[in-house]
Amino acid sequence: MTQAHPTSGAEPEVDCPVSLEVLGSVYRADDFDLPLILEQIPPLKRAQLAAYLYGKSHMHKLGLKVARSCERDDLVRAAGEIGSVIHGQAHLKPSRPVPEAAPQLRAKTPPARRRSASPALPRSRRSASAARPRSATSTECLRIGPGQGRLPGRCPRLHI
Repeated sequence: MTQAHPTSGAEPEVDCPVSLEVLGSVYRADDFDLPLILEQIPPLKRAQLAAYLYGKSHMHKLGLKVARSCERDDLVRAAGEIGSVIHGQAHLKPSRPVPEAAPQLRAKTPPARRRSASPALPRSRRSASAARPRSATSTECLRIGPGQGRLPGRCPRLHI
């Protein structure tokens, strides 16, 4: 929206397809009320609103929500080929959150059992590594199951 003189009312931008009242109600609507508000806007005007909101960096996600209520043809009529892109993005399935790596690196054995892995080290390194506290990285490097060999380059602290 354009900057207005403090004593005058707010004015919508020139390219905003709806009135300031409608824009404000769309902006303030929750996920339950938004579809009800969007039903009252004609399809082509709704597609123009979706393209307008999509183009604003701070209202990009709201533009995609509005675009979900639009037909692809209306979005293409309102915004050209970008309308097709907006329609595609609006109907993408949300991506799964990236799992944190830290829980996977933690050893699942109790702390008393971690020390039992030290005999797998050569005698010269066992005494040096047993004296210092182990981090999650070194603990992970020492967990070797039956029949598993050491993987070179897996433990930078212990140079195994």
